[in-house]
Amino acid sequence: MNEFIFLLVLALVWIVFAVVQDLRSREVANWLNFSLIIFALGFRFFYSLFSQNSFAFFYQGLIGLGIFFILGNLLYYGRMFAGGDAKLMIALGAVLPFSEIFLINLKIFILFFLIFLFFGAFYGLAWSLFLGLRNFKNFKKEFSKRLKKNKKLIYLVMFFGLCLMAFGFADNLLFFIGILIFILPYFYTYAKSVDEACMIKRIKTDKLTEGDWLYEDVKVGKKLIKEKWEGLSKEDIKLIKKKYKEIKIRQGIPFTPVFLVSFLVLVYLFYSGYFYLF
Repeated sequence: MNEFIFLLVLALVWIVFAVVQDLRSREVANWLNFSLIIFALGFRFFYSLFSQNSFAFFYQGLIGLGIFFILGNLLYYGRMFAGGDAKLMIALGAVLPFSEIFLINLKIFILFFLIFLFFGAFYGLAWSLFLGLRNFKNFKKEFSKRLKKNKKLIYLVMFFGLCLMAFGFADNLLFFIGILIFILPYFYTYAKSVDEACMIKRIKTDKLTEGDWLYEDVKVGKKLIKEKWEGLSKEDIKLIKKKYKEIKIRQGIPFTPVFLVSFLVLVYLFYSGYFYLF
């Protein structure tokens, strides 16, 4: 039991550091995520070597790392996570196997991900509302512009949603699907308006860091540096500094607090016994 408590404390300290770094600089350093993997697997290996008759404690850490490596990459290439968030998710895979039994650990992984999705949705909505209110004039202008620009398409989708709700008197599922479709255009317009009006920032090029997202393509001489999900490379930054003093970048939402809350909730459910009710 003490070995798992050590891993939990280790992960908690590392996640707190990641939250502080993310809130201050909008990035999570690679050394932080990689060091968590090294310490977690290193501890599992030496504990298995000197204190146990088998290496199950170590093997489960490797399996967890492998599963979360796949999950983190799916979230990254699906453009749901930035690189630092994906690597933190992968690193937690080496920590989260609380048991030496794979099926129990698989249940832990699924529960953690469901908790993460729930708090992530709530957190993302709350953060976007905060940004929208803080930049209300810009947000209102962008929202109105997008409503007018896509008015015909929005009305078409809403009409389709109303039709499904009408058929929903015979099938409750259709009614709820119709409601979702009816509000979808406004929700999408809201999200895009927050992104354009509140997440774009002009910064000095000497403050650019590797992985920053360009707002739009930038031309330096004959080379076109494209706005891409992977963000700026060190070479891109060197080229940009030669021509520009300021540039627009797209900022993301600091998502590491969701990791912290989800991890604490999972630990509470596991050690309080509520985990076994799921």
